[in-house]
Formats: sequence, C-alpha cells, structure tokens
Amino acid sequence: METNKILSALCYFSIFFAGFIFPIIVYFVTDNPYVKKDAKAALISHIIPIVAIPFIFAGIFLDIGIFATGSGIPVFFFLMIGLFILINIIIVIWNVYKGIKVLL
Repeated sequence: METNKILSALCYFSIFFAGFIFPIIVYFVTDNPYVKKDAKAALISHIIPIVAIPFIFAGIFLDIGIFATGSGIPVFFFLMIGLFILINIIIVIWNVYKGIKVLL
C-alpha cells in the first residue's frame, strides 16, 4: 500500500489518537498535493466540534433564569448539548468514512 494513502487515512483517523496535531504535522511535512488536501480536510473536520462549543454556552445563556431559580427543566441547554453530541458523532463517522475511502 502506498505511503501517501496511509498518511491521508491516518490524518482522518487521528480524530481518535492525535486530534488536530497530526494533520498539521502531515500538512507541513509532506510534498504530495493529495495528502496535503486530505490533511487540510481532516484538520477542518477536527476543528468543527471546537467551533460547536458556543452552542452549549448559548444554551446556558438562554436558560439562565431556570438555572438561577432552580425551577423547571433547562430545555435549551439540553437541546444544545444534544446538538453538540450529534455534531461530534457525525464528524467521527465522516472521518472514519473518509479514512476508509482513502485506503480503498
């Protein structure tokens, strides 16, 4: 199997073991434009869950009255947590799909 395919796949699979550090290293070390493209795509997909964190803070802000009084269920907070988890699951599935696709 080609080293370039393995590097590209590892960039996607690094969501499990190295986060966004491995795609950055591969992007700057490799000369192959296809591996650079895959490293960049993997890096962007690893950053998307970090960008989704403000949704949780939005849920806290929208339910601040419920948290302050202790009465009721913080619906927006739970919705934003659910959205955050859903985004993370979709990103992990997408990375696994792209990693396997690169290997085949």
